Amino acid sequence: MNIIPSKTVIAAAIASAAFGMLATQAASATDLDTSPYLLGDWNGQRTRLAEQGVKFDLGYVSEIASNTTGGADHKTRNSDQWRLGTTLDLDKLLGWTGGTFYVDITDRNGHSLDADAGLGTFQQTQEVFGRGQTWRLTNFYLQQSLLDDRLRLKFGRMTIGTDFANFTCDFQNLTFCGAQPGNIVGSYWANWPVSVWAAVARLNTSATTYLQVGAYQVDPTYLNDEDTRHRGLYPNNPHGTTGALIPVEFGWLPSVNGLPGSYKVGAWYNTSDSADLMLDQNRRPLGSSDAVALRRDGAYGGYVSIQQQVTGSAGGKGMTLFLNASQADKFTAATDSQVAVGMQYKGLFDRPRDMVGVAVGATHGNGRYANHQRFVNGLHPNAATVVNDGYEYATEVYYAWSPIPSLSIRPNIQFVKHPGGTSANPDVVVLGLKSLVTF
Repeated sequence: MNIIPSKTVIAAAIASAAFGMLATQAASATDLDTSPYLLGDWNGQRTRLAEQGVKFDLGYVSEIASNTTGGADHKTRNSDQWRLGTTLDLDKLLGWTGGTFYVDITDRNGHSLDADAGLGTFQQTQEVFGRGQTWRLTNFYLQQSLLDDRLRLKFGRMTIGTDFANFTCDFQNLTFCGAQPGNIVGSYWANWPVSVWAAVARLNTSATTYLQVGAYQVDPTYLNDEDTRHRGLYPNNPHGTTGALIPVEFGWLPSVNGLPGSYKVGAWYNTSDSADLMLDQNRRPLGSSDAVALRRDGAYGGYVSIQQQVTGSAGGKGMTLFLNASQADKFTAATDSQVAVGMQYKGLFDRPRDMVGVAVGATHGNGRYANHQRFVNGLHPNAATVVNDGYEYATEVYYAWSPIPSLSIRPNIQFVKHPGGTSANPDVVVLGLKSLVTF
């Protein structure tokens, strides 16, 4: 028997293989146009795993920034982040009603334009930079829903801004990104990707309102870059806890003329003893002797966060306005307040995924801390430092081009007036490019 294939069979096999490749490419092209994931459905495996209770997420964000004016030098820098996450539906996996487990691992890399170019800013022009350019365990927690999902309990390693003062990160300047309190009291309110041991309870008081409270570990070790490089991937509990951060938030999620809104008001208290910015333990000016700073009983503040879609269709094309405002106590916060307002319009030029954003904001340098800086400058005039006693004003405009659901490319321009809250620093213009991919 002749086991060598005939030319006809070979030709048919080649044609079949070519047709299969073309069909796969066509299917992939269709996936690209419709799927939120660049890698598609993994030949159906992603859907099957989700039906069994396992979801995977892999994302990447890059932020390039170049200052055309301002700073000590003109530089171009890139900073990026990888995120690998999984969500486990414990009901589907184990029959555990209402249980869900979340795990997120992040990896940050790159360099800061603000530091390398000497911009002197309060807020980063690349929000993705910081908190250690390394691997971190960002989420590792259990969520339990009770009472028909009216009550949600969470326990584990969590980021604070995921639940309290939560806000999007569509902009590249940190003034307009994430939970705003973390921008002014970041020494103990650490936003993504830093997680701490915590417990959160949220009660949905009605179909459109909720009340929630949390208790988050305050431990400076989590902010130590050297410690993070060695232990950042482990769900450890390092020594050094100083207290607990206790935030409370009330939220109202109405539909106004059929368009979604979000109205939040919150307050926080850090039980840790905190250093006074101006006085030593003898209640004399800090720096006038070797005495350490006066210890204050805790630190506190409050915030308001508002988002309201005002035109278009619910969740689709249209304009959304936002306002974020936060105030920290004057005794312990070197930057004691921040306010930001802006607009985002989705569906520009009849492109349903494209979006344009415009925002302006201000971060204030605490006057008490500025008085301390002036006092120390008077004692050491040859080593005088810049006094940060005013407002840093930031403006950003971006356009988000999204040719497929899994990709967004966002060129932006930023203008920062009085970086660091002082006219001693030259104003800054930054050209940026933020790119996001969901695999």
